[in-house]
Amino acid sequence: MLLAEVARVSREVAATSARSRKTALLAELFAAAPPDEAGLVISYLSGRLPQGRPGIGWRTLGQETAPATEPTLTVRDVDAAVSGLVAEAGAGSAARRSGIVAGLLGAATETEQAFLRSLLSGEVRQGALDAVALEGVAAAAGVPATELRRAVMLEGSLPRVAEAVLADGPEALRAVTLRVGRPVQPMLAGTAASVTEALAALGPCAVEEKLDGIRVQVHRDGDDVRVYTRSLDEITGRLPEVADLARSLPGERFILDGEVVGQTAEGRPVPFQEIASRVGSRVDVEAARRTLPVVTYFFDVLAVGDEVLLDLPVRERYEALVALVPEAARVGRLEVRDPAAQQADAVEFWAETLRRGHEGVVVKALESPYAAGRRGKQWLKVKPVHTLDLVVLAAEWGHGRRTGLLSNLHLGARTADGGHAMLGKTFKGLTDEMLRWQTQALRALAVSDDGFTVRVRPELVVEIAYDGLQRSTRYPAGVALRFARVVRHRPDKTAEQADTVETVLAQGNTP
Repeated sequence: MLLAEVARVSREVAATSARSRKTALLAELFAAAPPDEAGLVISYLSGRLPQGRPGIGWRTLGQETAPATEPTLTVRDVDAAVSGLVAEAGAGSAARRSGIVAGLLGAATETEQAFLRSLLSGEVRQGALDAVALEGVAAAAGVPATELRRAVMLEGSLPRVAEAVLADGPEALRAVTLRVGRPVQPMLAGTAASVTEALAALGPCAVEEKLDGIRVQVHRDGDDVRVYTRSLDEITGRLPEVADLARSLPGERFILDGEVVGQTAEGRPVPFQEIASRVGSRVDVEAARRTLPVVTYFFDVLAVGDEVLLDLPVRERYEALVALVPEAARVGRLEVRDPAAQQADAVEFWAETLRRGHEGVVVKALESPYAAGRRGKQWLKVKPVHTLDLVVLAAEWGHGRRTGLLSNLHLGARTADGGHAMLGKTFKGLTDEMLRWQTQALRALAVSDDGFTVRVRPELVVEIAYDGLQRSTRYPAGVALRFARVVRHRPDKTAEQADTVETVLAQGNTP
């Protein structure tokens, strides 16, 4: 399939807010795509590359390249070029990677160039998210969306299932089942503002510790153990402790869902970036293991032996978990059969979890099945929300839908000497209206513009919500915000009323 068709549909999907129209556009494209290319088309429209981010900066992507006059570039051409980018390493690789990008852009029309730059930079935001893409595939293949969704849940990949169902029809869905050794997308939690709100929404439930670690899915078949991340990457070799624990359990075949954390000698969790660094290390695993041992806590079981447990309610799956995993390797849990009578107990459980340094709790309806790959309303996470008033120090020009708008904000807190210390960047939380307003406001404050970043007088204050702090050698205060997002602009506040670094550090240390 020509990339021009993908780029065209991407533009049309971006131009409509109607979900039904998005679905129809995607269905038409998927039906026209060769089945063995449908996976690539879906990935590209969702803004993802099968190979992962290629690490190409805008200095390379922004190079001026004369566009092709006619569309000849196919999605397979793009896939081959991206594979070449990812494979390049060693001396001279930067020049070779730049050459690959130049060749790819030179084969693309002007419209395709714009799409490619967005795709390679991770800036495709036309609303063709997985849920809409799934509905488009279902319509193109003539299968119920519910059946397709379950197949994707079990297979772990919409592109793979789409290729199969578009080639073989409904029979392809019936062939998909949960298998030990093949990871499935994890069930995700929605958000509640408080434990009380979560109890009111869910009724009888379980309140479980929410740990700040690496989500893992552990598969065992005899002595063969596989450990997968939330994104379904296999990391077995990097976490021998997890594999050892799995082999020590009484079952011979199972799939467990859990969290890997690092802990101090006193049992308090270490910062997330430390455990992320440990899990990310592929070199000298034994040395990394000695430096930071990890502990695994499980909270769900998806299969035991030949029995698939996904459709069983939480309370029954937990019984199976208890039979398989000792208490020391399970997350802390409070069962709430009577929310009205046990509300105080649930709130105290949440508070005690925070005092021990954890993120918060996840509240799960006792009758809820395991909806893999979905962020449902039957699991609700409750975490304390931190907010800060910070000053905008600079902003980056957007790409894709945000071309011509100042998007990614550089955020700073006041320092004791009257300056500002940068704490991170974010474009999350910004609506189209907010983007337009801040572009106008920041251009009026601009002191320089290098075509990528506009540096501004530190006068505009924004309210930022964030999940916590992490250590950072990149920023002068030694910390960076985690999961920062814009709540609102605060033109009613002056820069002198923004929060200080001292406030940030104190708030970040509050459980």
